[in-house]
Formats: sequence, C-alpha cells, structure tokens
Amino acid sequence: MATAITNTEDEPTCPICMGLFNVPRQLPCAHTFCQSCLQLYITSKAIEHETKRCIECPVCRQTAGPFRQNKSTSEWASLFPVDTVIQSMLPTKSKVDRVCDACAADGSSVTATGFCAVCEEAMCDNCLSVHRKQKISKTHSILTMDELSNNPQNVLKFAEGFTCFDHEDEELKFYCNNHKIACCGICFLENHKTCSDVRQMKQELPALLREIKPGEIIEQLKKLETHLKTFIDVKESNMKDLESQVNGLTDQIREMRTNINSALDELEIKVKMEGKRIHKEVSIRTQEENHQCLSLIHAIRNSQRLCDTVSKYGIDIQKFLTAKKIKSQIPLYYSQVREKYEKTDTLTVQVEFTPLLESVLSISSSDIKKLVTLNSSTTYIPGMRKPTKECQVEKVATFDVNISAKDPCYSGISILPRDKVMLVDGKNCQCILLNNAHQVVTRYKLTEQPFDICVVGDEEVAVSVQYQNKIQILSVRDDVISPVRTITTKYKCYGITTAGKGEMVVVGDCGNGKCCWSLIRDGREVNYSDQYDSPSGYYQYVVLNNSKTRVYVTLYGKDSLLCLNMEGKKQYTYSEDNLKSPLGVAVDRDDNIYVLGFHSHNIHQLSPEGCIIQVINKGVPQYPCAISFENSRDTFIITNISERQKLHIYQLK
Repeated sequence: MATAITNTEDEPTCPICMGLFNVPRQLPCAHTFCQSCLQLYITSKAIEHETKRCIECPVCRQTAGPFRQNKSTSEWASLFPVDTVIQSMLPTKSKVDRVCDACAADGSSVTATGFCAVCEEAMCDNCLSVHRKQKISKTHSILTMDELSNNPQNVLKFAEGFTCFDHEDEELKFYCNNHKIACCGICFLENHKTCSDVRQMKQELPALLREIKPGEIIEQLKKLETHLKTFIDVKESNMKDLESQVNGLTDQIREMRTNINSALDELEIKVKMEGKRIHKEVSIRTQEENHQCLSLIHAIRNSQRLCDTVSKYGIDIQKFLTAKKIKSQIPLYYSQVREKYEKTDTLTVQVEFTPLLESVLSISSSDIKKLVTLNSSTTYIPGMRKPTKECQVEKVATFDVNISAKDPCYSGISILPRDKVMLVDGKNCQCILLNNAHQVVTRYKLTEQPFDICVVGDEEVAVSVQYQNKIQILSVRDDVISPVRTITTKYKCYGITTAGKGEMVVVGDCGNGKCCWSLIRDGREVNYSDQYDSPSGYYQYVVLNNSKTRVYVTLYGKDSLLCLNMEGKKQYTYSEDNLKSPLGVAVDRDDNIYVLGFHSHNIHQLSPEGCIIQVINKGVPQYPCAISFENSRDTFIITNISERQKLHIYQLK
C-alpha cells in the first residue's frame, strides 16, 4: 500500500522518491527532482535518451534538451540548474554540502562556501575571491551557504533577472504577445523578428502579473492536491472492503459443508488461496496507482510552494515567469487527474457454486479462478463530478430562415418549449419565431436594436436591448408575440441568460473599460458582480451552469472566457491562442462549456473547471455568433454572420 504523506507536508519533496530533496535540480518545465533520482531516471532509459539526446520530464513529459554530443547520459542530471529556491526551503538537517559550480564545470569537486545571488552560482573560497575582484561582478551580492539555507527570501530578493534556457548568457528582455513567450535578444532576432506584438519585458510585467494572478494558480494547485488525496482515500477504503470480502468467503463455503463437508474442506483452502492471490494482485496494482498519485501530489505541492514563495518574495519577472510555467502545467494536471478518475473502479469479490455435488467434487485447481471472480463497477468519488470525456460533435442539419430582410444579423437565439426557436435580428430590429420544423411563424418589430434573448417562462422571453439600459419582456403565446413590460438596468446591456424561477443575469457595460453582470429578480436588479476589465463597446455573451452557481462571460475584446461565482467573484479566466473574439457561450447537461470563436472559426469545448476538452473545427461555419442548447436531446443550434440566413444544428454523440 502507498504510505501516507506524514512529516514532510510543509517541506518540499521529490516527486520520484517522495523524500526531502537531495541537490534539487530544476527542469525547464519548472519541475524539480533530486539529482540522484533524476540521474537514475535518465539511466533507466539510457538507450532511448542516448538516441534522442533529450529527456522527458517524469511528471509532465515535456522535453528537456537536447544535450551536447560530448556529454554522456551519466552527466545529464548535473547539467540542470540547482533550484536555489527549493534548496533554501529545505530544513537544515537535510542539506548536503554543495560543490562549487565553477570548479564542477572543470571536473573538480570543491565544497562551496558562498553563493552569488546575481549569477545564481555556488562558489568556493578561491572562486569567490576572483569573483569579488572582477569589475563586472565585484558589486554582486554574495550570500554565505548558511544565509542561503535559512530563508528563500535571501535568494529571491537579490535576483536581477532570468536568463534564456537556449542562450545561457542572455537575459530575458522581451515578451512576444503573439506567441505568449518571454525571449532574449537572440531569440527575438531568430524567431520573433516578424511578430507584430513584441514588447519590453519590464514594461509589460505589471500587466502580465495582474492577468496571470499567481494566487489563483496556488488555489487551483491546492484543489488538485485535494482531489488526488481523495482518490487515494477511496482506493484504500476499497482495499479494506475488498480484504473484508475476501475474508468473508469462508462463511459462504461453510454453508455448504453440511452435506459435502469433506469435499468443501479442500475447496475452502483452494478458494482462500485464490482470494489471497486476487487480493495480492489488486494490492500491487493499487499500490502502483497510489504511488503515481502521490508522485503527482508532490509535484503539485512543489509547484504550489514555488509559486507561493516567489509570489511573496520574488521580483516581478520571477513572479511572472514562474507563474507562467506553473500555469501551463495545470491543464496537464487536470488531464492526469481525470485519467485517474476514469480508472477508479470499486472492486468486489464473490464465490459462486454449482448446485450439483458432482460438480463440486470434480472441481480442479484450474477451476478455482472461475469460482472466485473480481468484479468492477464505476465509483463516483464524493465531492467530485463524473470525469468528462471528449465526445464527437456532428453537424446534423443546416436550414435557411427565409425572411425578406436586408442582411439579417441573428445575434441571439433561444430554444423555446415544444422545440420552437426564437431569434433576434439586431440589424433589422426584430424578433423571429420559428416552429419545430424551423419555419418562420411570425415576426415582431422592435423600436430599438436587440442583442440577445433568453427564456424566462413557459410563454415569456427576455430580450436585451443593445447599447441601452433596458430589457424587453415579451409574451409568446399561440404563436403571437406581444410586449409585457420593460425592465430598466443600471448599465447598457449585452448578453442575457436565465437564472431560474423568473430570474435573469445580464451583462452590462459600466464604461471606462469595465463591465459587470447583474442579477434581475422581480423586475429589478438586486445584485452586481465585481467589475472586470473589458474594452467598452465589445460584445459579451453570458450563461450559467446548470446548478446556477457559476457565471460564464465571453470577453470578445480580450479573447477569453471569464468564470465568476454567484457572489460576483472571479474563479478563473480561460484563453488560448486559437480562441479569437469569442461570442456565444452555452453549457450542456454535464456542465461542459461551449465557446464560439468568432474570428478563429471554431468551438472550444471546456470542462467546468476551464480545462480544454477539444477544439471543434469540422463543420463550423465562418464567424459563428450565438448558440443555444437543447439538453434533453444533446443538440445545439448556432447562428453565424458569414451565411446570415442559415442556422446550423449539431448533435453530441
């Protein structure tokens, strides 16, 4: 069985050996391992690594390398930099004497006595003496090894910059917003010279830090650790139940011993042996699974501590680059956790007997495996949702809305009861009702330009009025559309969605580059979310999850999706390079999120936690605009601007 994490929970530990670090070496992906553990991992796959001249990170599988031909695999682990932040966080009793980095490069092993916080190198007395005399380095801050060991703040507060992994002597001075990557001057000239949005790193750091929010990353890492601990607890509890069931096999056998006592004496021994064999087999497999979870927990915890420590004590560029590296790991962590969920089965054991004594008497050793069977059923872990799987999305129909209107723009769509569909045409200031055969039944002319629509009752819909501080409530009864009332809002309206029981959530433009959503109850606004950054005049759509606990808002001008709770507090932001100008957003009955990329011409399917499941490109028209789900049949309809009269229906397989 996997051992529980005990006395090292407040100290950084190696994801491979799960013990305190011994010479922590950091890979470019920001995962850190003991030098000896990393070297053992490299050696275990020496032939594969020797051929590729690079390694995969044991946690995230990102590639590190390539290594020069003159370096053998036995040296590779020592080529990665010592993680000085992790090193400084270790308890004094676990530290080992560190060798001089400069001498080690020449093949010598000399104990280091000091550490240059600028060069980030450990040095012996001789090298320190030279270092202090050289003009370029005589002003560098030097720490004793004790100072380095006692407080990570001592390491972080003197750091001046990060160097490029590909060009060790070059500082990261630029940030390419096109590729979302920091680069040095050489990388800029080689790879980003033609990019349209390359900025000075120092100028962009405050804005980048505000956007990446290391604190939120730490909270996500904590949640991941909790998920994995729960997974281990469930598996270990199942093992105890399984052991109890195996021990209980004896009672089943004894019920039959009244009539066939002598035969069942031998059968009891055989059944118990088979039960123990199964238990041992499952125990070994479970031990391996739990070990993998513990390893991932250690990696997540290290990322959490590293992000937390750098956030508290590091300079801005450290905060940003560290947080950026760690943020890139979170989708991978969620993927690995989902993979564990999919393999989480409750195991039970039972024994079956044939009714005839002759069958019992004729049982041989080879028949025992048929009697004692291991059964599997899906386990739903308390507090966690069923794992989300990628599904096939297929376009099943395209139909024309035949109306005599100039260049209609269906900016809003909603599926009504009895499979009717209501569209809002923002260009021609009208609402259009379609029957269940998608034929036009009636139209209703509005005096002002509508933007979005949602169902608020069996026979009522709400229409947000674009650029105006109002919402129009319309009755849809017997295929007749008529006005009911108007609701005045504090801010100009964009997207609107139902919040249940006649309530609505509408996105408002607060001006000055700020927006917020408000909850409408009994015809008036009763609550506002925190204001968030969004360029004024850019379209935004909104939807709630099925339990009405989360609000998802698309930010057209920021190429992202914003998730907030019902108290209006931000939960996370989703953005990807291949999501451009998102508009419509919807959720399916499993709470998966669907975001329409207007300028990227695709649909992003996300998990409720904001992790990407898949990007749908096939069958998606250019410039998709609005979306509405019919969850009872797992279908949805989208509008688009490129083919203004056409609507597209999709089916989840």
